[in-house]
Amino acid sequence: MSAQLLSIDNVTVRFGGLTAIDGVSFNVQAGELLGLIGPNGAGKTTMLRSMTGVVRVAEGGVSLDGESLNGLPVHKRIRRGLSLSQQLVKPLRAMSVLDNVALAAGSTKTASPLRALMNVSREAELAAAREALERVGIAHVADQAPAIQPLGILKRLEMARALALQPRVLLLDEPLAGLNSREARALADTIAEVNRQGVTIVLIEHNLGEVMRICSRLVVLDNGRKIAEGAPRAVMDDPTVRVAYLGGDAISAKAADNRGDHTMEAAHA
Repeated sequence: MSAQLLSIDNVTVRFGGLTAIDGVSFNVQAGELLGLIGPNGAGKTTMLRSMTGVVRVAEGGVSLDGESLNGLPVHKRIRRGLSLSQQLVKPLRAMSVLDNVALAAGSTKTASPLRALMNVSREAELAAAREALERVGIAHVADQAPAIQPLGILKRLEMARALALQPRVLLLDEPLAGLNSREARALADTIAEVNRQGVTIVLIEHNLGEVMRICSRLVVLDNGRKIAEGAPRAVMDDPTVRVAYLGGDAISAKAADNRGDHTMEAAHA
């Protein structure tokens, strides 16, 4: 088995009197493509934000390769090796696609004004940006403006910016959202290929058909709690998971399929 890389240990997140994440624990192995799934409001994005430091952990902790990330701000967690591709893509529209990625690639140089002044060459960053764009399949639009790109290209641009940070763990927050079935399948293939190249990935996604197709393991959240973990097929056949997605007291897999629920049918396709 691969070495444990990212560890989530009994993490609890509270917003005032609301417990958004309640004692969740799981590990991510080096080289793994892990799907973090659950119905709407399950706490998936909050869980990702607790990893990156956007939200504060009330209890428990997050560690990367055995080193605690607790108390570290977002930028220091990024330098340790975490990178997040956001669901809502907001590129710098006055810059080219290539320059958007090069800016991410040069994040260590722009960390301080003095360091930025001492590094006037951009060749290394531009080369890294071109490589990232090649990896996600949009090198052909490198010199174009983000403002004229369709959503499918912008999703890949967001992923390229995250890859340009050379992450040890890439966190993807619903990268397939808003895409048609052909675009979603193509981007899922790209995610799987990036994972095969050695990038450890945690994927939040509602498209269960694609999640089942590319992920090696799933963790399921519901109402801020972990309710299942394991191989994709076994997890999606778990009655607790099916109830979380479909509602009711005890819906069997057969009954759920008979009533024509497209979400769960996609997962079993």
